[in-house]
Amino acid sequence: MTIATEKTLAGPEPARSKVVDTAQYGLAAFLLVVGGVVLNDAAGLEKGFADQPVQPYAFGFVIGTVLVLLSVLLAVATWRGDVTEAEDGEDIDLTHGSDWATVAKLGVVFVIVVATISWLGWAIVGAFLFVGTARVLGSRTLILDIAIGTALSLLTWYGFYVGLGIPIPAGVLDGVL
Repeated sequence: MTIATEKTLAGPEPARSKVVDTAQYGLAAFLLVVGGVVLNDAAGLEKGFADQPVQPYAFGFVIGTVLVLLSVLLAVATWRGDVTEAEDGEDIDLTHGSDWATVAKLGVVFVIVVATISWLGWAIVGAFLFVGTARVLGSRTLILDIAIGTALSLLTWYGFYVGLGIPIPAGVLDGVL
């Protein structure tokens, strides 16, 4: 006795059109270029000491080869029709497009930071970066944003300058910090 399933009763499954994700081809091309550059750089490295079991260029060859292999595998998977599933957004409505006004405002904040960091220094510009980004993304607590931004920028300045010995511009606060 056989039991007919829904699939056999409904008939053959309709043919689905092949979906091509061209962005995956772009990523595969990028990986191929990066892998080629790494392999080229590894070929130009000089040999290390004779007693070294692993020469310095070995790591470059391994990493470059893995990148090239991954690019080929990604291109083949894309050609076969493998498409990643869109992730459901937790707090994002995926049916709407990008908010380009917000992106532009964030771009302005970053341009101001880059333009003024050597003059004003990281302590001031880092606080501005936090406050500006928070405001653009919807924060309405200006005093709290300024306090957090100032604390974070001072902590990172001292962490890099004193803790790690990496000089970060102090700008107008040179001598005060």
